[in-house]
Amino acid sequence: QVQLVESGGGLVQAGGSLRLSCAASGRTFSMYPMAWFRQAPGKEREFVATIRGSGSNTYYADSVKGRFTMSRDNAKNTMYLQMNSLKPEDTAVYYCAATPTIGSFDYTSVNSYRYWGQGTQVTVSA
Repeated sequence: QVQLVESGGGLVQAGGSLRLSCAASGRTFSMYPMAWFRQAPGKEREFVATIRGSGSNTYYADSVKGRFTMSRDNAKNTMYLQMNSLKPEDTAVYYCAATPTIGSFDYTSVNSYRYWGQGTQVTVSA
């Protein structure tokens, strides 16, 4: 049974910071790409960031570039999303995702990821 469990969400004022965690169990994801997506009310789930299995390469949506940093600790099967300078428009449910795909794929597409967490709410007040 593969499980991804997010934590770290909450309520923060604009300009503040939060760090999300995603713990993976049931399978070792050290070689697999992982990603963060988010979904605001009434909107589609959108790509936030992704990281290669080695942790050497990360890619970000333009809306979060320079403010969010994604990392992973393969020894702990855990990945992180450090979110700084948060804005009200960052308010959403944040999901972590993983895929066993090795090689090229559309890392911004929800359809590219097989495993998903249950989500954690992030609310940024103005």
